[in-house]
Amino acid sequence: MSCSTTIDVGPARIRADELARALTDESWQIRSAGPGSKGLRLYQWAYLHIDEPAPERGRRYLLIRRSISSGELAYYRCWTPTPVGLHELVAVAGARWTVEESFQTGKGLTGLDEHQVRRYTSWARWTVLAMLAHAFLSVLAAEQPDLPEDTDMIPLTCQEIAHLLATMLFNRDHSNAHRWAWSAWRRRRQHRARTYHYQRQAARTA
Repeated sequence: MSCSTTIDVGPARIRADELARALTDESWQIRSAGPGSKGLRLYQWAYLHIDEPAPERGRRYLLIRRSISSGELAYYRCWTPTPVGLHELVAVAGARWTVEESFQTGKGLTGLDEHQVRRYTSWARWTVLAMLAHAFLSVLAAEQPDLPEDTDMIPLTCQEIAHLLATMLFNRDHSNAHRWAWSAWRRRRQHRARTYHYQRQAARTA
């Protein structure tokens, strides 16, 4: 929601950014909104209880997210049927990235946004086919066996599976053993990059 949104606090109506400025340093806690492509999505979070005239109708909160690097703020108006803590609110707010990542993956891997049509029927057919292809890649990735804990590579991702399928179908210059060797090399490099990023991230927040 916008920083200019007014929040009912007792008899007063106060802007969300004014409430954020009134918070003390002790009000902010570092929490992860979930894993991302470059590590845990760490932010500073704070939340305020908003007065509810009828508590039996649930609880309202103002959840505020602050970037550790830039200090940029984002605001969430929350409602829960029962009282919850900051951890639960952050987990739900972080679920937004899962939806966005699904759209981004669908656009990048299966051309979800590359339709050249104007009518609804044609658009619907294209969208269904793109989502079906994305679901196919997601199922293949989910069905991969778990790697050992001491492995030095990341699991097969949708992107890697799509790359392997493309080379097997359209590039016959190399053997499957050659393709798998290159896949293992890429996944080891990604594992190494992710490990170093997690270490730097932990050092910054220690």
